[in-house]
Amino acid sequence: MAWLLLSAVAMMLIVGAARAKRGAPFALFAGAMLSLHTVTSSVLAPHYPAPSGLWIWMQVAVFVHFFSLVRARMRSLPWRILVSMPGHWFWAGTALSLPWAVASVAGLAPRALWLPYLLAGLGLVQSLRTKRRDVDLTLDGKHTKTICRYPHGTTRNSRPLRMVQITDPHLGPCMSVARLRQICQRAVDADPDLILLTGDYLTMDGQGSPGALAEALEPLQGASGRVFACLGNHDHEAPEEVASAMAAAGVTLLVDAAVTIETPCGRVQVVGADFTWKKRAEKLTALCAKHPREDNSLRLLLLHDPSMIHGLPPGSADLILSGHTHGGQVGLVSLGLRWTMISALLDGVPDHGFWARGSERMYVHRATGHYGFLIRLGVPAEEGVIRVHRP
Repeated sequence: MAWLLLSAVAMMLIVGAARAKRGAPFALFAGAMLSLHTVTSSVLAPHYPAPSGLWIWMQVAVFVHFFSLVRARMRSLPWRILVSMPGHWFWAGTALSLPWAVASVAGLAPRALWLPYLLAGLGLVQSLRTKRRDVDLTLDGKHTKTICRYPHGTTRNSRPLRMVQITDPHLGPCMSVARLRQICQRAVDADPDLILLTGDYLTMDGQGSPGALAEALEPLQGASGRVFACLGNHDHEAPEEVASAMAAAGVTLLVDAAVTIETPCGRVQVVGADFTWKKRAEKLTALCAKHPREDNSLRLLLLHDPSMIHGLPPGSADLILSGHTHGGQVGLVSLGLRWTMISALLDGVPDHGFWARGSERMYVHRATGHYGFLIRLGVPAEEGVIRVHRP
């Protein structure tokens, strides 16, 4: 009872501070996340193993981390180690242990309570790493009747277009400035024809630290003239910060705009779609009309959210590059299977990998990072070279 009472009081204080400082949307987010955690952890508290002091500190870390987001900013490494990461781990483990809480309420002994926390620990480790993954994609022009997964395939009769995609780094607890700088530097060192950024560069913490994104993207100056970006949904929360960081790094930000460049593989037309929640079909149709296909050019479309393909006019691009889904975030991809939480819950939303619609192809990147709730589990982040082959 003491656990529940103290947690409930802490939750109300945080939600009240969030409402006063950051407004209703964040207060609603914090309230929903902490309500789930408070109820579940309170039910399971009598079953947590000794020493109880460890679990008390983990509970405190969850609430301290959420309270820190009321005035979000990039935190130091000691803070992330002592507060943010334990808070993320304990929140995730408690969320995964919801079936154990239901069993306890039903009068059953929740056995193997360590299992969801072990899985959360594995997820936290996975969340702090990025897996190298080079990909070959063949644009064979074959027609499909519906949106479907498509085999990668390779056609090696000519030099492929070499690209590096960076998407959804979500500068914050799981993506430090130093880590994103290293990812950007590796992208430049790979010497690709293009480096393409597809949105969600900041979330909460990064938004509260002006200049942090510019510092993280600085290595991209080494590929100036070959780096292009579009906006994601979270970038609309701090558009000026994103735009200034892109300009400082020599990145061309395409907001419902297009550019054509010469590459070793010929002319490439890069179109960047702005993110929108409303009137998607109308806005994407207007974008394609404003920037029609160019003859003898490979047409790439940067489209942050892959579900926006449903509003895209047929034949709008040869290859669409997306992110947003974090590859499904929770799934069995690490085991070599395709299943993810998104594929299970959201029918028709491409979650990761290579897809086809008609003669168009879409690559949904598993993301460079993610924001911490939920943690990644079974769906590793990726970075590497994408080689685009044309028969």
